[in-house]
Amino acid sequence: MGGVVLETLSWKKLIILGLFLLFLLITFFLIGGLIAPRPTNVVHVIGTKCVNKGGVGNKEWFIPRGGSEKCIQYSSLDDPGIEDDRISANQIVFSFWLPHPREGIQLDFSRWQQTMISVLDLTILYDDENQVEDDAIIQLDARISYRDKEDDVNDWKELASSLEERQLRCEMEGKKENGYAYNCDLLSFFELGSLHYDYYLINIKVPVEPYKGINAGIGNLRDITLVGIHQNGGFTKVWLSIKTVMFPVVLAVLIWFWRRIGQLSRPPNLLERTLFALGIAMSILNCPLEWFTLAIDMPFMLLITDIRQGGFYAMLLCFWIIFTGEHIMDQCERNRLVLYWKHLLAVVIGCFCLLLFELSERGVQLANPFFSIWVTGVGAKLALSFIIVAAIAASCYFFFLCYMIFLVFRNISAKKVALPSMSKSRRSFYMGLIYRFKFLMLATLVCSALTVVFFIISQLSEGQWKWGDEDPSLEYTSAFFTGVYGMWNIYVIGLLSMYAPSHKQFVQGSNAGGDSQEEEVQLTYLPSSSETSAIQSFAAKVAAD
Repeated sequence: MGGVVLETLSWKKLIILGLFLLFLLITFFLIGGLIAPRPTNVVHVIGTKCVNKGGVGNKEWFIPRGGSEKCIQYSSLDDPGIEDDRISANQIVFSFWLPHPREGIQLDFSRWQQTMISVLDLTILYDDENQVEDDAIIQLDARISYRDKEDDVNDWKELASSLEERQLRCEMEGKKENGYAYNCDLLSFFELGSLHYDYYLINIKVPVEPYKGINAGIGNLRDITLVGIHQNGGFTKVWLSIKTVMFPVVLAVLIWFWRRIGQLSRPPNLLERTLFALGIAMSILNCPLEWFTLAIDMPFMLLITDIRQGGFYAMLLCFWIIFTGEHIMDQCERNRLVLYWKHLLAVVIGCFCLLLFELSERGVQLANPFFSIWVTGVGAKLALSFIIVAAIAASCYFFFLCYMIFLVFRNISAKKVALPSMSKSRRSFYMGLIYRFKFLMLATLVCSALTVVFFIISQLSEGQWKWGDEDPSLEYTSAFFTGVYGMWNIYVIGLLSMYAPSHKQFVQGSNAGGDSQEEEVQLTYLPSSSETSAIQSFAAKVAAD
């Protein structure tokens, strides 16, 4: 009887393969920890306060430095010149040029830096006559433009403009006295899915119309600091290199696996089809489409990347359910996808909710990078409902998976009572199968745990969990990201290799009465179209006996 490679491969070759895959996994972690820099960089730019003398409808760009149209600026809003020149709050424009100079040298963005998100840090002083009201809303007239180094210094082209509202959440710590600053939460500002140009210019106006309730009760606004978080170009190069190398490797193993399946006299079963689909999802995720962003402006790439990664998550979760279910080793016919509808329903609901959240956030940002679903009450409740439903579905999935894994190990232990009645060669053969399968299940549990941790960590900023000093030589974030990504590839490659149909027969050597002979381990078992391995055949045989 032919089985899968996992069951027919000799222990020596299996150990060598396992050590090789372990070496690759360690290599992925070392690449991130020793070679790749941190995934993101953070820049802080204090807004330059320019004077708009052209009125409310003036659409010129206020440039904080360089060029003939450099803005008339003041060092602070307390500058006596503002009062002497009778400049009102409506004439103040906060201007930001990204990236900012360093040591007198004007830096520029690289297309390797891929994406950038930004938040605003407001400096609001306490004033008895102008306090920050509860649930105060600040209105921002924001515009963003771009230019390249080859363009004229005044040739800024508008990328987006919007009139946005953000809710202020400020607290006064300690004694309330005039001139003391509030402690305000950061405000989400914009998100760019592509850094295709060298420079970006942001102008922010804070129009004040007390009679209309516009920017009334927002306190004494003195400064605005823009905090930009962009992807690190060095990390992008390492990340793309990994994807470029792994894409043809996984694709080649996938093609080899499916050719082996095609040589069988039976159609592929559910487990084989699911494993093939997982290989396709891994290949899609590996496909290095990001190389095109170096030549073409693709602001939708961030959305595509998130959808690709979400699709891989969904396929991986489905595979774990089916993989575990197909090895429960009972007499139920499980070679049908419909039998897993309860388990997969949680995956479908959770992924669908997260997809809706993704489209409602980053999908709209393709047209308006200043948009955020969290800034309005209705949008925040809708987004929160998506996340809650997805969390409930994830919890149900987790309990389903744990229960199925429990059934697998319980049934394995129950089946082992039949081993003493078997011949020595047959008993040794099945003990080896059980040990190999337990090891594979353990690897699956480790992969699932690290995948969950990766998903959580990827949502946090670098500074929230970075270990060690301010600038450590070993970047644990990068090591974890590259390590887990490599683990996914190794796990998929290992499964495709181990569960490919084997051309060998199960033959074990045994000695009886001093004569050397071979005993072919042939089993009489209940036929089932879902059986693809000897471990399943063993379960069926014991149940039949």
